Amino acid sequence: MSGPYPIRGSVSLPEAELQWRFSRSSGPGGQHVNTSDSQVELRFDLAATDALPEVWKTRALERLASRLVGGVVTVRASEHRSQWRNRETAAVRLAALLAEATAPPPKPRRPTKIPRGINERRLREKKQRSETKRSRRGGGDWG
Repeated sequence: MSGPYPIRGSVSLPEAELQWRFSRSSGPGGQHVNTSDSQVELRFDLAATDALPEVWKTRALERLASRLVGGVVTVRASEHRSQWRNRETAAVRLAALLAEATAPPPKPRRPTKIPRGINERRLREKKQRSETKRSRRGGGDWG
């Protein structure tokens, strides 16, 4: 593995709290596909971890509630033939998932007011257009 996977800032995934499980992948393979365990399942106990600040942890538990099983989040990877690359993919995916789940909520939108001048100009142009069309409507009989 290529080392710590940053979540956000100086906080990264703790290696000691990651649980790995390997199984046979149903994806692409070569001659030894039936004998190698290339699919990776990475489990991280979000409810019990001390690696995340408390605020982030509660935010992540709320946002990932549908994905959690007993407070544990699971990520699978089986795109690559090699177990090592699948491990990398799973760890990066978990870090990205936690980064998104722990992100602060967006600032509330402040409703803006349309300036009076812009509104008046719009109505004036609308009235002009209406006059142009009315003048084209002539009631003449053409035949």
